[in-house]
Amino acid sequence: MITIASLGDTAQGIVDTFGIDWPMLIAQAINFLIVAFVIWKFAFKNILSTIKEREKQISDSLSNADRIKLELEETEKQQQETLQEASLAAKKTISSAQDQAKALIESQKEDARKQAEEIISKAKIAMEQERERVLREAREEIASLVLLTTSKVLSKDLSAEEKERFSSRATEELNLTS
Repeated sequence: MITIASLGDTAQGIVDTFGIDWPMLIAQAINFLIVAFVIWKFAFKNILSTIKEREKQISDSLSNADRIKLELEETEKQQQETLQEASLAAKKTISSAQDQAKALIESQKEDARKQAEEIISKAKIAMEQERERVLREAREEIASLVLLTTSKVLSKDLSAEEKERFSSRATEELNLTS
């Protein structure tokens, strides 16, 4: 009890020392409550509602940013897939073009080989024809030389029939030897 009594004396000492006027303290408390209410009603409420709106805008912006980030990631994935598809299509096109080029080269080689064979065949035929013509001319020349030699050896002119017979005979002999 002594403690409570000493606290009471201490409180009375503080009131006397500072000169607290109870009616004035109560009036100031009422004035404080009125001013606090007015500030709450007209200023603080508006400030709180503005803060809530800003918080809502910020949260909406953050959710939009997250949504945009997801859309961007999805777009990047689609872009990557499109690039891969384009790369594969380009590789297929290049491969197809290379195959077609190889086939064309092979076809041209085959055509060139056939043309070369045809040229060689024609050349062989032409050579054979030329050889036969030269042989025929040589036989005819040899036959006429044989006739000329025979007529000189026999010292007489041969008739057309004899010339033909000797010529035919010489040609047959030459044909048999070749």
